Amino acid sequence: MDFQITLLGKVAIATMIIVGISSYFLGKRKTNSPKKASLIGVLLSFAPPLGFAYLVVLALKNDVDT
Repeated sequence: MDFQITLLGKVAIATMIIVGISSYFLGKRKTNSPKKASLIGVLLSFAPPLGFAYLVVLALKNDVDT
């Protein structure tokens, strides 16, 4: 099986962008600091299953009262 490193890098960057944007918008509703939530999402998405697991945990969290 032949894996290309550039393809793997592109998939990793795309995952980081998707998880980062999604965690920012979820963080606006679910936390008091959406920038920290998106930073944590981007850092966890270096390993894509962890990034998606973070999104699930963030989605299941209760909304913050404003």
